[in-house]
Amino acid sequence: MIFNLHSIAVFIAATASLTSSVNAAPQAANAALARVVRSCTRDKVAALTFDDGPFDYTNDAIEILDDAGAKGTFFVNGNNWGCIYNQDRVDIMKNAYNKGHQIGSHTWSHANLTSLSRNQIVSEMTRSHVAIERITGASPAFMRPPYGNYNSLVQEVAASLGETVAMWDLDSGDTTNKDVVYQMEQYDDAVNRKAKNVLSLQHDIKSESIYIVLPYAIRKLQAAGYRLVTLAECLGEQPYSKIGSPQQRTADWHC
Repeated sequence: MIFNLHSIAVFIAATASLTSSVNAAPQAANAALARVVRSCTRDKVAALTFDDGPFDYTNDAIEILDDAGAKGTFFVNGNNWGCIYNQDRVDIMKNAYNKGHQIGSHTWSHANLTSLSRNQIVSEMTRSHVAIERITGASPAFMRPPYGNYNSLVQEVAASLGETVAMWDLDSGDTTNKDVVYQMEQYDDAVNRKAKNVLSLQHDIKSESIYIVLPYAIRKLQAAGYRLVTLAECLGEQPYSKIGSPQQRTADWHC
């Protein structure tokens, strides 16, 4: 189901009267739940995905991918490492989108969604979804929950926004500050065991992940015959539920 900005606002208003306790606000009967994907479905493809941006290193990640003829997927926050509406962040978002990389939602502030009330989940997920739509003109069809934590409430809100929940099957280890040797070994392992496909997790807020591990992963995977594609392409799906024109900045563009 695809919602425009007006319908999202209606959805927020409709949930405003609900209790703030997750335990006291069980999933509505017969509510649609978003699908959860954990791996690619196409053979010999690798989807390199990056969480927590847009950040200072994101444009360099884009350039590294572009130079290799590869595509990446960026799951962005609204207000985590800087406000997504700051002009430098807007420019990064447009750069990624215009060059054919995929943009997905990673919530507004990177909160642990499973610890929040329904209303708080709606706010976290809707604000980032709307920001992406405002900046790029496209409504993201995929979201990644921070820390990989989700429950039925998260799936319910994701479904209402037309989003699929995206996980991963290769964790580079940069989340827990594993050294670069360890991170590169994760790609070695995928190639050595002849993985059918790869859906990896990295972070574009980590300099080593972008300047050391990313170039290595690209070389390793491409040498083994993998095509480096967006998450949507590795699934044979569309990256956005709706595509329109970017909006003009208004007073609402703030964090």
